[in-house]
Order: sequence, then structure tokens, then C-alpha cells
Amino acid sequence: MNLERQLKSLDEQGYVLIPNVLDPLRVALVRCAIDDLQPIHWDYQGLLEHYKCVFNRNPLWLPFLDLPPLISLAEAVLGHDCHVIGQTAWRSHPGYPGMALHLDHLPMALPAWLREHGDFTQPIQILTAQLYLTDVDQSLGPTWVVPGSHRAGRTPWEGERQWQGREAEPVLCKAGDALVFRSDLWHSGGANLSESRDRDMLQVHYGRRMVAQKFSPYLAWRFNPEVLEHATPRQRRLLGEHDEAEYD
Repeated sequence: MNLERQLKSLDEQGYVLIPNVLDPLRVALVRCAIDDLQPIHWDYQGLLEHYKCVFNRNPLWLPFLDLPPLISLAEAVLGHDCHVIGQTAWRSHPGYPGMALHLDHLPMALPAWLREHGDFTQPIQILTAQLYLTDVDQSLGPTWVVPGSHRAGRTPWEGERQWQGREAEPVLCKAGDALVFRSDLWHSGGANLSESRDRDMLQVHYGRRMVAQKFSPYLAWRFNPEVLEHATPRQRRLLGEHDEAEYD
């Protein structure tokens, strides 16, 4: 799928699935790296493992900030001065109950009269790329998306599963595929109903230049010198090394 079609899908559906972003070797590398992660600050372990800001833990995570298919799309949508606002690793174990339908960030709540038209699209402020590290079928707990729900201009109500007649749909995919979606798209994580398989995933969150980088633990945050030493110029920009601007 070329860039023009990816942009069209983001505009019309609110998401795009890009196949074969990672080869099997890189998939295995990231899964092994997740094995070694330990929780800090707001991270946690259990049926769902969740690790924030993994880019700062080891230089091996750096190449996953600007993978060619993903960074080209992010820069086309958010500008060539966009940056990373997070990189999060996830692992859901058998028995994980899933997550309710939600959106990650709504740039601006729309008035009811405009929402009802269903044809107004806000400019994209944040994109999330979800890199799947396992083949995802129905039993493993796929990501569910409601196509077009980025035009709703509100969060989904409790128990709501559709918008303007479009029901939530599962994203079934292969290890190495990436789902890229707008922050205002309604989506959810499915329950892991398998008997023995983990679902591993790496997220990269991209924001426009004026979207703040909120790296926890905030006031105690320090960049890892080893990571900065190994970062390319573009990776350093993604981490926040920008040219001077009006509000700097």
C-alpha cells in the first residue's frame, strides 16, 4: 500500500493496517527484549504487562522509532518536525479480560449539531503505530476498531460498540504487521482467550511538534546517555532535539 492510499485510509476509516513492517528476525528480537523488561514508575505486570518509554532503557529500541513505512506516514501527517511522545511494550497473557472501547485523546469535543453530521474531521494531532509481534487471531485478543468513529467528536458511551451503523471490527493480522490509527479513533483490546499464547505488541506514539512530550516520571526524567549516544540525527529529533521555535 503506497503512502497516498495510507493517507486516504486514515482520513476515511481513521486507521490503516500496514503489512510486513518487521521481518521475523526483528520480531524475535523485540519479543526477547520484552522478556528482559522490568517495571518502573507506572509500569506493571500481571495478566497484562505494560512498559512505558522503553526507548530510554536500551539503544536496541531506537530503530523502532523511525521504521521506514511508519516514519514516512507520521511525517506526512504530522509534519517533518513531529516527534515521539511514547514507546510502550505490551504483553497480554491467557486470561487477560481485554479493554473496553475507548479513544486515547480527543483534540476537541465537538458540539452535538456538528457531531450529528458525521462528516467533519479534525486535524490529526497524534498517531499511534501498533507493531504486532505475534499472529493475531480471534482467540488471541485482537485490537477492535470502529471505522469512521474519529468523526464522532466524543468518547464512546459505556457499552457502545458502533457509530453511525459501523460496528467494531477485529484487526486480524500477522506478526510484523502494524496498525496505525488516529488518537480519536474508537478502539479496544480484545480478551486473550487462548490456552497458552501471549500477545506481544510494541507501540510508538507520534505527535505534532506542539504536542508535549510527557515522559514519566516527569520531574525525575533523565535521558539515558547511552541511548542519546547511539541515536541518529532523526532519532534525536524524535526524542525532542528540535530547532528553535516560537515557544522554546
